[in-house]
Amino acid sequence: QVQLVESGGGLVQPGGSLRLSCAASVSIFSIYAMGWYRQAPGKQRELVATITSDGRTNYADSVKGRFTISSDNAKNTVYLQMNSLKPEDTAVYYCNADRLRLGTSWGQGTQVTVSS
Repeated sequence: QVQLVESGGGLVQPGGSLRLSCAASVSIFSIYAMGWYRQAPGKQRELVATITSDGRTNYADSVKGRFTISSDNAKNTVYLQMNSLKPEDTAVYYCNADRLRLGTSWGQGTQVTVSS
């Protein structure tokens, strides 16, 4: 199992920005894809963004143009830069590591609250 530690959540006003970080316990070169998911109260967990080991990215339509996923291979860390935040972005954000046949790992989650 890959250990994932998220950080960077918090309370921010609408229109503000936050950057989430996810540090992995193994080289992210060995991970097929890493991603961010979120779960709001009473809703299912949903995909926010993913990035593959060769740098391909994918975003949910609701965050395109506002969020950016990136990775720092030297630090084994994936980031989610969130700009122009809206109240509907409020959720617990989870980091995910997909190693295909080696399985999937999840972080413990970090709360993001967008409110005035």
